Amino acid sequence: MAAIEELPSSMPQASSEEKVIPSTDEMMERGLGRFGWVEFVQCILVSFAMFFDAQQSFITIYTDEYQTWHCTNPTTCAWDSNICKIPRSSWSWDGPAHKTVISQWSLECASSFVTGLPQSSFFIGCLFGSFLLATLADTSLGRKNMLVMSCLSMSIASILIVFSTNVWIYSVFKFLIGFLRSSIGTCVLVLLTEKVSTEWRFTVGIVEYFCFTLGYVSLPGIAYLNRYNSWKSVYIWTSVPAIIYSVIAYIFVTESPRWLLMQGRHQEAMAMLKGVSSVENSDDMIVSLIEAPVNKQKASIFQLYSSIAELFARSWALKRMMAVMVLGIGIGMVYFGMPLAVGNLGFDIYLAVVFNGLMEIPSCVATYFLENRQRKPSILVFSVASGICCIMCVIVGSGQQGIKVGLAMTSFFSACTAYNVFLIYIIEVFPTSVRNTTTSLVRQAIVFGNIFSPFLISAGRKNDIFSYGVFGVVIMLSCVTLLGLPESRGLALSDTMDQQEKKDDMSV
Repeated sequence: MAAIEELPSSMPQASSEEKVIPSTDEMMERGLGRFGWVEFVQCILVSFAMFFDAQQSFITIYTDEYQTWHCTNPTTCAWDSNICKIPRSSWSWDGPAHKTVISQWSLECASSFVTGLPQSSFFIGCLFGSFLLATLADTSLGRKNMLVMSCLSMSIASILIVFSTNVWIYSVFKFLIGFLRSSIGTCVLVLLTEKVSTEWRFTVGIVEYFCFTLGYVSLPGIAYLNRYNSWKSVYIWTSVPAIIYSVIAYIFVTESPRWLLMQGRHQEAMAMLKGVSSVENSDDMIVSLIEAPVNKQKASIFQLYSSIAELFARSWALKRMMAVMVLGIGIGMVYFGMPLAVGNLGFDIYLAVVFNGLMEIPSCVATYFLENRQRKPSILVFSVASGICCIMCVIVGSGQQGIKVGLAMTSFFSACTAYNVFLIYIIEVFPTSVRNTTTSLVRQAIVFGNIFSPFLISAGRKNDIFSYGVFGVVIMLSCVTLLGLPESRGLALSDTMDQQEKKDDMSV
């Protein structure tokens, strides 16, 4: 009886010693909270894929350029003549005929459809690639393997393009390059943000943008060094280093611990997280990770794309997805369209690209200072500013070249800043189980808008309203979708749809 009477008094003591196991989110934040040299090197290795992605995205600025020309027969040719209406023998290119695809294949008088087809094919390839390859990074392949595979195959296709003999074959290769590189930007951003805590999310995102800027700014130097060589040299110079990078990334880059956890690979996830977590939290982390939800996948082709079904099974996720896709069309059209349209400014094409690229540096700085600001107002302000500057380019016209160049650079700076914040925002409003898929779907929307950009830019050589005017109107109209989207500043990343839904309900 005495023993029985002592039992109730001992029970509270036992319960008071019970440890409260933190949630998975809390343990992930603790485990990823440290950011030392190892994490910094990983960040650089992953982000540098964007260097080569930028080169392939904008390489046509030089390879598909309209060369300047001069008269060789003054009797039938004048400096302001239309070369399509004078004998071919009365004028000549200022550089070698094989410098660009336009001059090599005599496309100077071709329609806007033909001259815009290669870059448009590139974006069409990106569109199909994003749809077919994106979910593989969420399911079977993972972020790292998808990144390495995309970068390597893109580079090989970029070397093979030099065997093109006409604009049609060239366009097919551009489609293939776009298809293969479609997952690079998504995998880089998702892999970076999933390997760090909320505190470092914006910082690693800026590193990615900076590497993309370096790749864009490197193009004028490569093109200038090859200004007397064939356009094929530019492709080779940008492709070989990318192949070397792919090998290095495969050896040294580590996988996302969040993705490993969702796949049930607890031991690998723990090995990564325990290396950066405190000793006293290790046991709690093991328990928390083992009890975390697992995204089990079967060896079925339908299961490989199950993340899309999971995303569209919930009405709130479908509405959110549609809203960010529309917003992506507007922001992306200006972000990619303005650099591709530098040839329409009537300015030195090497300096124009350098000036445009330099605008991305203050954009990265502005993005850094926007880390503690609300996402929606930041996107709205810079998107509207970019649209206004685009429309002002049409109003100013080519009569005041200096002002027009300044407006174009300001528009690009604003679009860059809005684009940077927008990509981080997408990561924050969708969970790990569908994050790569949703980011890729948004990039598909961005690419869809840019399919028409080459044709608009080609038509804009005669009238700016078809290029700058359309860009300005589209980006401002797309901002209306911000009204139906949630704010995400300061929120930890969710891993499942249920967790994301619960956080959204709590933040309302």
